[in-house]
Amino acid sequence: MKYDLHSHTTASDGELSPDALIARAIDAGVDVLAITDHDTLAAYRDINHSALGGLTLIPGTELSTQWQKNNVHIVGLNVPLDCPVFADAIASQQRARIERASIIADKLAKKGFTDILPGVLEKAGKGSIGRPHFAQQLVEIGAVKNHQEAFKKYLGTGKIGDVKQIWPQLDEVVGWIRDTGGTAVLAHPDKYRLTRSKLHRLSDDFIAAGGTAIEVVSGKQDKVRTRELAKLCIEKKLLASCGSDFHQPGKFWAELGQHSPLPEECTPVWDRW
Repeated sequence: MKYDLHSHTTASDGELSPDALIARAIDAGVDVLAITDHDTLAAYRDINHSALGGLTLIPGTELSTQWQKNNVHIVGLNVPLDCPVFADAIASQQRARIERASIIADKLAKKGFTDILPGVLEKAGKGSIGRPHFAQQLVEIGAVKNHQEAFKKYLGTGKIGDVKQIWPQLDEVVGWIRDTGGTAVLAHPDKYRLTRSKLHRLSDDFIAAGGTAIEVVSGKQDKVRTRELAKLCIEKKLLASCGSDFHQPGKFWAELGQHSPLPEECTPVWDRW
């Protein structure tokens, strides 16, 4: 069985529609797929279930949180699609995204990019607005050559458009998932660039909040790093998840179903479903 439990569509910052993502996953031989768009479940409203074939779809989302001034993402798997409590939580995240977008636009205006927000909102459409939409707009107006330059100059970690403080605390978000019957997964821990001791503290706080799994594998990952995360997973008695973190075609390190294998010594998150 091939599992890919982290992917994105046009409902947030992915390039493919939900149905196109599902078709690509099937072509890639994925058996179990989770669509985990940022702070939304909107993709699940648009899926043509008759096209799933033998693919099992796991309801999911990737929620933004704050932990010690760090932006940390928590993937919720098997989250409810029709629970008013969880729907309210998602709605609060969407309001936070709009507020953050306004702050980013104000900051970019001070760099001379005035009235950028309308174009960004248009690009986001009905999806979760985020920094990639600002990057698209900066490319369109000729401020930068490409997405990478937009993040390097204006939107990446530590840059003017990197607004973190808007998100709720990690324990609150994990609680949303826990209390509505989902599985909370600490997403791509390697991307936070934390020291080993800080990563251990993050893991401990995550567990204390009710988190039960960690993404041991995210995309085409270095074998040494995979071993280190597997060791952390076992030491903390966490379940192990894996996913491509797919956003768009053409990124071989984040292609659907092509992520590195999950180490055999880890207990997969799906063993408890």
